[in-house]
Amino acid sequence: MKIGVIGAGSWGIALARLLNLNGHEITVWSIDPEEIAMLKEYCEHKTKLPGVILSGAITFTTSLEEAIKGMDLLVLAVPSPFIRSTAKNMAEYIEDGQIIVNVAKGIEDSSLKTLSTVIEEEIPNARIAVLSGPSHAEEVGKSMPTTVVVGAHDEELAKIVQDTFMNDFFRVYTSPDVIGIELGGALKNVIALAAGISDGLGCGDNTKAALITRGIFEIKNLGVKLGGKPETFSGLSGIGDLIVTCASVHSRNRRAGFLIGQGKTYSEAMDEVKMVVEGVYSAKAARKLAQKYNVSMPIVEAVNRVLFEDYPAEKALKKLITRSKKDEINDIIWDEE
Repeated sequence: MKIGVIGAGSWGIALARLLNLNGHEITVWSIDPEEIAMLKEYCEHKTKLPGVILSGAITFTTSLEEAIKGMDLLVLAVPSPFIRSTAKNMAEYIEDGQIIVNVAKGIEDSSLKTLSTVIEEEIPNARIAVLSGPSHAEEVGKSMPTTVVVGAHDEELAKIVQDTFMNDFFRVYTSPDVIGIELGGALKNVIALAAGISDGLGCGDNTKAALITRGIFEIKNLGVKLGGKPETFSGLSGIGDLIVTCASVHSRNRRAGFLIGQGKTYSEAMDEVKMVVEGVYSAKAARKLAQKYNVSMPIVEAVNRVLFEDYPAEKALKKLITRSKKDEINDIIWDEE
């Protein structure tokens, strides 16, 4: 296939390398001329994915038209806050039926829409799939074994994407639950911020395990309310992605949370991480969705208060621990004597 990768961040570059190894002809686009010049000169992203060397056969460009026209498939790998504006700019070059695989994770804060919905609004003549799961670019870029899931409403499209990406270190499953996959991928970043904050406060593994377990409970409750399938949140784009994002040294969201737990503001933390921290954007949207659909999400609420209301992280954690008593799972009924 001829494939255009729209976005030259760490994930876009890792996937460009993977797809090139799979035998596809790859063109990578970035809006930043300096970034493209660096990639052309070194075949390496020196700042976002150092040590991952790319084939000289990969083309790098600042021209959206060059990266889109004539391509069999497009990988949309820009940060979630820029999905709508990028899709809007792409639209004039998209051919009817052209495949777009979105690999960004987030929820549009202004509309509370998933990213595939945003893309469909801006590029209605494309075929949209999403790819998600526990897949840090730093490891995929080094060919470490990884499993992900591709979601699409059309089974044929899901299988095309599966065949395009899958190889002997990158295993791809398929699913029709697009909204469940997207919500799992977006909301786990908010819980990862909480896990990082607990690390920054000096808490231990018990605390992190509690946040992961209760976090997926919150994610599933909201996700099912919005139409996702409960099984999806037990899968790769749910608990799988949540575990890796809460625990990994590669996680931007965990790292930002750690810095916040140590006393930095979210703006200072984002500046230090030096990459887009998706969870900061998704936190507001998650809170709005929880309120709109009347879903209790105390961890999401606590993260929002710490990020945007100058609420002390120690107090937020204490408030979570000392909430009123309740059953762990409401649907399990006590045996009657």
